[in-house]
Amino acid sequence: MHIPDGFLATPVWATLDVAAAPAVGYIVRRAQRGFDEARVPLLGVMGAFVFAAQTINFPVGIGTSGHLVGGALLACALGPAAAGVAMCAILAIQALVFQDGGVLALGANIVNMAILGVFAGYLPFHLWGGGRWRRPAIFAAGTLSVLVSALAALAELLISGVKMPSAVLGMTLALFLVSAVLEGAITLAVIEALEAIQPGFIGKPAAGRPLARRAAGLAAVLLAAIGVWFASTAPDGVQKLAQKAGISQAAAFFWTPLAGYQAAFAGSLWLRKAIAGLAGLALIYGVCLWIGRATRARSV
Repeated sequence: MHIPDGFLATPVWATLDVAAAPAVGYIVRRAQRGFDEARVPLLGVMGAFVFAAQTINFPVGIGTSGHLVGGALLACALGPAAAGVAMCAILAIQALVFQDGGVLALGANIVNMAILGVFAGYLPFHLWGGGRWRRPAIFAAGTLSVLVSALAALAELLISGVKMPSAVLGMTLALFLVSAVLEGAITLAVIEALEAIQPGFIGKPAAGRPLARRAAGLAAVLLAAIGVWFASTAPDGVQKLAQKAGISQAAAFFWTPLAGYQAAFAGSLWLRKAIAGLAGLALIYGVCLWIGRATRARSV
């Protein structure tokens, strides 16, 4: 789902970079309203969990993989504004530290996943998540979140002049639909698991969610340290489309020791992946805590 550098035309990524700045400022201001100190640890833990889950690719067919995007999950747990802020932090660290997603295309990825994806995912939960349609609403939230993000990415590629034969476009849309349905199922499963540990996890005051918060934190550590070993190495939907369309990823602007979610200085492959995953968790958790406390300080 992350768009690398070299995929979008300069006017497209530049426009989206410019558009993303005020959009992020707006959701930060929205997050400040009613943000309390008790929500800060939950912001960090859920951000870390989604980061860890995004590193675990699973097969979706035709030599392609997908992964949990997590926008709807964050929106249900934190509210749309705080979820958007957390997703922005995740995307920025992925691009700058792990070289996952382009630096120039960061605005596009933020608009697609942190703005459009999060708010589209929150809509079904907001409308129907409080009654007997709650489970279908959560499933629809995850599904719609990925569909909107994927369609936005496809539109940006088309505007950039990427040629997509009808067969390739149809295959890509089918793969994104499968990924979206899996996102809905995983989102529902994770929320139900957290609510089994802590009844009323969704919609309960943040101070009343310590058990579920600890469970999500433990799951994030296990995913980062062990789950990465079982992740699929097949390209995701955007990368598969790029292969079919003959798009080449631009060279990285700088080198980082954790590029590709592997610690270059470690020995074995598992150790390289585990160190990178755990370092990413610590970074995301720390940045989300800092953002949460800064947001809280400005809201009082």
